[in-house]
Amino acid sequence: MTPQEPDITMPQTQSGAERLHALMARGNAFLGVECAIMGGAMTWLSERTLVSAISNAGGFGVIACGAMSPELLLQEIRATKALTDKPFGVNLITIHHQLKELVDVCIEEKMSHVVLAGGLPPGWAISALKDAGIKSICFAPTASLGKKLVRSGVDALVVEGSEAGGHIGPVSTSILAQEILPEIRDVPVFIAGGIGRGEALGAYLEMGASGVQLGTRFVCATESTAHPKFKKAFLRASARDAITSVQLDARFPVIPVRALKNEGAKRFMEAQREMIARVDRGELEIKDAQLEIEKFWAGALRRAVVEGDVEHGSVMAGQSVGLVKTEEPVSEILAQLLRQATCYLERMAPDGCDEMGAAR
Repeated sequence: MTPQEPDITMPQTQSGAERLHALMARGNAFLGVECAIMGGAMTWLSERTLVSAISNAGGFGVIACGAMSPELLLQEIRATKALTDKPFGVNLITIHHQLKELVDVCIEEKMSHVVLAGGLPPGWAISALKDAGIKSICFAPTASLGKKLVRSGVDALVVEGSEAGGHIGPVSTSILAQEILPEIRDVPVFIAGGIGRGEALGAYLEMGASGVQLGTRFVCATESTAHPKFKKAFLRASARDAITSVQLDARFPVIPVRALKNEGAKRFMEAQREMIARVDRGELEIKDAQLEIEKFWAGALRRAVVEGDVEHGSVMAGQSVGLVKTEEPVSEILAQLLRQATCYLERMAPDGCDEMGAAR
């Protein structure tokens, strides 16, 4: 047994609630919150209303900047501040053509945390945030890359598995957690992808995580601005309905997207074929065709989330969608997750708790 590994043979004298509080202490301190549960940044969904609701309930809301201009991001940050005095973050996509301006907005608004997603973050961005006293959080798809990010100055990592919704990597959450948590202890590590109940939260905390990140679980929150038809699609779906997109041509390295199967998924295949044909005819450069494919997703997602076209739009969802059974306030979602985690840590589940995680 190494000094870094917990002695699992020692008797557990703490109650489940005390154990949960102790395991979450590092994540809570890092985020400045009551429970280290981050809201996943979902384009068109993770805006002022949902973000502030998560933070006000004790979690950590994160604005999805996506393709926003610096001006729009500034408005969204200020609007969120008007709804909460609790900590929240901003998710920036590293390939955004105005990344520097977006970083400047976060610095100007004295954000506490910035999540850099969508690729390896540039060193200047990490340095600029650190110089401004802003904590940076990045995604680590492997232990080696996670260590590299820590050496570059990143303050925390998110490990997100293929069970997640939206753009995903090829490896499952459980494998990534086993690969990365024992190797990286220098900074807080948050686990994401396929988490829908508190038992998973408790298990990952015991493995060494500082907290978790959830997206799909919050889509049907009462405070979520998603179109009613979008929410209904989630409530009806099972885990098997959340499928990944297929890449048709190796020349077009399309990052897989997990979404509910519908006519929109078929249209994406057609869009890929059209772009491939245009490149073959010399009408488009490959990089321009790849950009058009990404634009397809942005437009399709808006049609589903905002306009409610869940048949032809993109209904991005993680496999935990099958665990979303009802529309309820963010405060109840978080409370339920904590109750379930507490019961798990007391070794009461399933006999000692009901299906909602409350002690019998």
